[in-house]
Amino acid sequence: MDFNVKKLASDAGVFFTRAVQFTEEKLGQAERTELDQHLENLLTRADGTKNWTEKILRQTEVLLQPNPMDHTGSRIEEFIYDKLDKKLPSRTTNAELLGQHMLDAAQEFGPETPYGSTLVIVGEYQKKLGGAERDFLQTSAASFLTPLRNFLEGDWRTISKERKLLDNRRLDLDVCKARLKKAKLAEAKAAAAPDFQETRPRNYVLSASASALLSEEVDKAEHELRVAQTEFDRQAEVTRLLLEGISSTHLNHQRCLQDFAEAQATYYAQCHHHMVELQQELHRCTSAPHSSAFLSGPASPGGAGSTGQNVVGTLAVEQSQFPVTGTRKAKVLYDYDGHGVSELSLLADEETGNLCAGAFPSLRHHSSLLPSWLINAPVNSVWSLLSVQLQ
Repeated sequence: MDFNVKKLASDAGVFFTRAVQFTEEKLGQAERTELDQHLENLLTRADGTKNWTEKILRQTEVLLQPNPMDHTGSRIEEFIYDKLDKKLPSRTTNAELLGQHMLDAAQEFGPETPYGSTLVIVGEYQKKLGGAERDFLQTSAASFLTPLRNFLEGDWRTISKERKLLDNRRLDLDVCKARLKKAKLAEAKAAAAPDFQETRPRNYVLSASASALLSEEVDKAEHELRVAQTEFDRQAEVTRLLLEGISSTHLNHQRCLQDFAEAQATYYAQCHHHMVELQQELHRCTSAPHSSAFLSGPASPGGAGSTGQNVVGTLAVEQSQFPVTGTRKAKVLYDYDGHGVSELSLLADEETGNLCAGAFPSLRHHSSLLPSWLINAPVNSVWSLLSVQLQ
């Protein structure tokens, strides 16, 4: 193992002088070389790009994976598979898990039962929704999250490294400027106050040697300043080129954002399509004809008292065949003001050709006693009200 003591001492000295210069700048005791305005603007734009990219990336990950624990676990899994150079397996979505649970429950309850058949239908569409969500997550990760993460972990690290190197070059330049300034002040002071009181030849020799040393120190400081200025200008140019590449980064992120929005629109369109189909399937299951058991003729006295004693005294419905041109009508016993467009407003002794539960206040809150297709049905249809007595 090579251990260069001189290099270590030199690096420690450079670090110390930079620390002193930085501290004096913060305290306002030293001059600071300012960057040109164009470079300052590029640095400001780069900082804003980095900060907002981090926020957008973090919030997008939260949107795609709301559970923080699942998000942390998925990131660890991605890291492990990335280090092993293996493809990350597709994760089962929550909707797919819900659909599978519904299908398993339907098998236990019986898929031929009404509840079981509904579980099968809803479970299948939940799995379809989960599949669409999984495709959306994969597309978003590949087309949007990965480019943003690559910028932060790749380009921005390079920019930060070169920017830090530029700061060091600037500190070195300011140190050289301060050193040259001190050397020139010492030389000017020595030249302005020569020691003429010393008459011995030895003192003249010492004075000439001191002047030569001061001049040599000034020349050395000027040479170091020129080298430092060259290094600073070169590093500033490198940093400027990297920062100007932020414009290309913005264009790339713009395309990625458009791809993300398109994937999001496709995902929601698929979800809407699946939900419309699910509603249609459920409507087919629930639109079977009602059983005639609801209208089985006059109820027994005990049964009538247990179901509708407070509503109707006598409600007899009979299935008969009436001619289409029949003139049967219902007679209103009491005045009633309809509540809304779904109810009729009727007057006492008025005759109407429609039977509407809303027309009778006592039946308005108990319309479940009548089948849905009987409400507001024409009297001359196959079902006809024979007798209504309201209490």
